[in-house]
Amino acid sequence: MMNEEQIQSLHNDGVVVDQDGDKIGKVGQVYLDDSTGEPAWVTVKTGLFGTSESFVPLQGATVQGQEVRVPYTKDQVKDAPRVEEDGHISVEEERELFRYYGGRDGQQNANNGAPATREQEGTRTGTGTGTGTTDRADTGTGMQRTEGHTGDHDSDASILRSEEQLHVGTEKVATGTARLRKYVVTEHVTKTVPVQREEVRIEREPLDEQDRDRLTGSDLGEDEQEVTLTEDQVVVDKETVPVEKVRLDTDTVTEEQQVTDEVRKEQIDTDLPDEHRNR
Repeated sequence: MMNEEQIQSLHNDGVVVDQDGDKIGKVGQVYLDDSTGEPAWVTVKTGLFGTSESFVPLQGATVQGQEVRVPYTKDQVKDAPRVEEDGHISVEEERELFRYYGGRDGQQNANNGAPATREQEGTRTGTGTGTGTTDRADTGTGMQRTEGHTGDHDSDASILRSEEQLHVGTEKVATGTARLRKYVVTEHVTKTVPVQREEVRIEREPLDEQDRDRLTGSDLGEDEQEVTLTEDQVVVDKETVPVEKVRLDTDTVTEEQQVTDEVRKEQIDTDLPDEHRNR
């Protein structure tokens, strides 16, 4: 049986772990049995920012410090039927939870295969009126609620009020991959290059009288002269040269996003006798 000191310790950052020792979430509330006043259920906060709470039976659980180890897997607890946290568990809700965890109607226990009896796990009052409920004990006091009193006559008449706070953070996630890739394309390049060539031009030069006298008497005959002609030819050559370096870089852009969510808080109400209310 869990004592008040253990419940108080769980309220201070207590956690629930599964049968393998993996953390499931933080302790939310501890529910007491109507008839015996013993702790029967614990809620564990799961989901994003702990916005969801799952009910887990304490039968078969062990408490060590601020850690409650339950005989179920993490997925079993997270997938448990959702029950509203209104301070009580109805008969139908309790029956559905027991059926899910294998704790009644002859079903096998989820951890060791042994059938769990209704007396071992049940928290119904047994009145048969359909009002069987489990009163919730705030983990700050660890006592059953009874008509506005804490149930502990040695303590002051106080109730711990709690509220949820919204904590918003950021985490870096991959949104895509940028790559640099190079490939070869072919384009046509046209350039104009000046070229030269030699052409034959015939020039005739009359002989003056002195040249005729000097050449008079030359024999007739055949003669031949030749001139080598040249021209430029276009020569094309290609070479690969580096022209620039391309790299990928990133810039960090900061923008603001609004996050809207619902948070719950407890309100304190009083139930006073008529004579005190009139005052």
